[in-house]
Amino acid sequence: MKKYVISALICGAIAAASTAWSFTGPQARPPVLNAIEANGVSGLKEFKVNGELRGFAGLAGQEPIAVYVGKDGNAIVGTRITAAGEPMDTKAIDELVRKPAGELALKRLESSRWIQDGKADAPRVIYVITDPNCPWCHRLSAAARPWVSSGKVQLRHLLVGVIRADSEAKAAAILTSPKPQEALQQNERDFDKGGIAALKTISNETKQVLRENVTLMSELGFRGTPALVYRGPQGAVEMLSGFPQGAQMQQVFGPQ
Repeated sequence: MKKYVISALICGAIAAASTAWSFTGPQARPPVLNAIEANGVSGLKEFKVNGELRGFAGLAGQEPIAVYVGKDGNAIVGTRITAAGEPMDTKAIDELVRKPAGELALKRLESSRWIQDGKADAPRVIYVITDPNCPWCHRLSAAARPWVSSGKVQLRHLLVGVIRADSEAKAAAILTSPKPQEALQQNERDFDKGGIAALKTISNETKQVLRENVTLMSELGFRGTPALVYRGPQGAVEMLSGFPQGAQMQQVFGPQ
């Protein structure tokens, strides 16, 4: 039998409301959803569930989550499974929250200020949220080189400065360089020697760009770097936090 991790809120697997299912009608919004939203779940939308439950799909960070409300007004947060151990409601959850959230994330990244690494006509584009001092970002750049050099993948780096005190100043040095692509590669070449020299003074405009990048990273549900967003081979937008492991490399970058 497959194993499934039951998603849970900070407040636990069960969120309770004091009111029973006696509000203005069977399709009224259950008050318990307010408590669930207060604990970090957003974009709750209802989907059809057979039986005496009402189903709602939302996002906890970047993770789709299901909420089931009973007639007593209480909610269970998690995954329904069949007697055979198969997850239920995944199609509804994907259509209601995962796909729209992915498309919105990609649209926001496309309109952000990023630095291109690779050919403009590469068939696969991967957005990478990068800190100039991040060792795993450095490893990712090196690991992606065969795909980038062959023209199969274009990386688009969204720079943030969150790891060390001089990360923001290094990111600013890359962003404000007359040739940002070369500055980015210089940081990679010299990474083991400290990377690119940090700017002594950062303009307000550049600080604003970097703040917006950090805000976007957080709103997409990422808490560290590297963070990857890309369109998978089936057309769905995929998100990955951290360095791809094992088979994930080809899932992200495609065949070599």
